[in-house]
Amino acid sequence: MRKRELEKFRKLLNAQRDQLMGNAKKAVSGDIHLDPDDFPDEIDTASSEVNLAFMGRLRERERGLLAKIEGALEKIEDGIYGECESCGEDIGIKRLEARPVAELCIECKSEQEKLERNLG
Repeated sequence: MRKRELEKFRKLLNAQRDQLMGNAKKAVSGDIHLDPDDFPDEIDTASSEVNLAFMGRLRERERGLLAKIEGALEKIEDGIYGECESCGEDIGIKRLEARPVAELCIECKSEQEKLERNLG
């Protein structure tokens, strides 16, 4: 991969990381507590708890994506960004543009998904 392409992906990954970190800071600074006195009935309380659970799952997914972004940035530094972790071939530029944290080439990813479907 050329230096110009690597720099483009580095900027893209850093921008995604910054956005995720900004989202996390907003979530932490917001009200994340439940006070039973704030809700007049059980339905309001349940609705609020569902919303909090959803936000928790969203934060967990963002945490996982952040780890993948950090891993991709490390690969750029190590000079191995864009190599498939399974077969060692280059991951296509189009795939990396669609998913900059991709760890597998499209063929290996397709095979992995096929195995996952078969295993249920």
